Amino acid sequence: MGEDAVFRIFAPSSKTETLWVVDAVADLDGLKLNVTQKVPLGFAARVITSHSEKPLIYLGASNGESGKVPFAVVNLNSQGEYEKHQRVDLEDGAAYISLDRRNAFLLTVSYGNGRFHSYPLDENGIPGKAFSSIDEARKEAHCILVSPNNQFLYIPYVKGNLALFQYRFDASSGKITALDPKNANPPVGTGPRHLAYHPTMPMAYFTNEQGVGLSTYRLSGNGQLELAQNIEVLPEGVSKEGLSASDIEITPDGRYLFAGLRGHTQNFDKIARYVIRKNGEAELLGLTDADKIPWGLAISPDGRFLLVSATTGASLTAYRITTDGDLNKTAALTWDPEISDLIVR
Repeated sequence: MGEDAVFRIFAPSSKTETLWVVDAVADLDGLKLNVTQKVPLGFAARVITSHSEKPLIYLGASNGESGKVPFAVVNLNSQGEYEKHQRVDLEDGAAYISLDRRNAFLLTVSYGNGRFHSYPLDENGIPGKAFSSIDEARKEAHCILVSPNNQFLYIPYVKGNLALFQYRFDASSGKITALDPKNANPPVGTGPRHLAYHPTMPMAYFTNEQGVGLSTYRLSGNGQLELAQNIEVLPEGVSKEGLSASDIEITPDGRYLFAGLRGHTQNFDKIARYVIRKNGEAELLGLTDADKIPWGLAISPDGRFLLVSATTGASLTAYRITTDGDLNKTAALTWDPEISDLIVR
């Protein structure tokens, strides 16, 4: 990475079948965003995740022929720039992808059919044949992210398939098995969508897609989720009709939490800001205006900036996170519409 670059942003565009690479460079106002590469991928990737130790990025399509859904492993050079990528075919399209805490398995979950898989990674970080595959015969799954101790997985389902399923994850083999009870039974009308874990406390936070708010859960030692809060965020008089929550991010120090609110049929596109209290519960600080349909969120490695991709607004926006959890817009650029996921390195 260049001397002036503070961090780098990677985002797949399904519209142009490219990987956007953006440098975030420090200036007197905070940041300047510079597009440095648009890499042809040859397929419409929508989701992205990153290896925490190796210079590898993983990209995947949201749908495709079963067993032949296009994914790619991207190698970065010593400067953290795109070097090459290798195509691989996986079982299902993905609404979300992640790696386990040892970077030994790629985890994927499909929105279209609700299936999820763990793929072992070889010494070069390339996924092999799925080791564990689960089909709950339930559509609209939305997230797969292993717990900080690498022992449990939680799969949220939204809309009419409302559920929050709980599983044990075997970090040595990648096997996924259901806990008993399996369903944490989220409150009716919530629709848990995306998940963030507290870095030091046994707490999990879910955006509520249909509830347009936040649910907080305590993680017990046996992996069961215990509902702590169901937080409503809309001001009095604002209807949930045509609104939904999207992505969620927590600062590295666990002090602040941010979640996207999408105004599909209302002019109500916001970032909800929360402070995390000493007991791990969240408190709403307020709402910050965002570009149209804020979908994907990421926090800079130093925890100072929130990055937001707006799919209809076709923009990337950087906000400075203040010491009291406010957001100050510091930079923006125009990129492809429908970019819904991004990572920072």
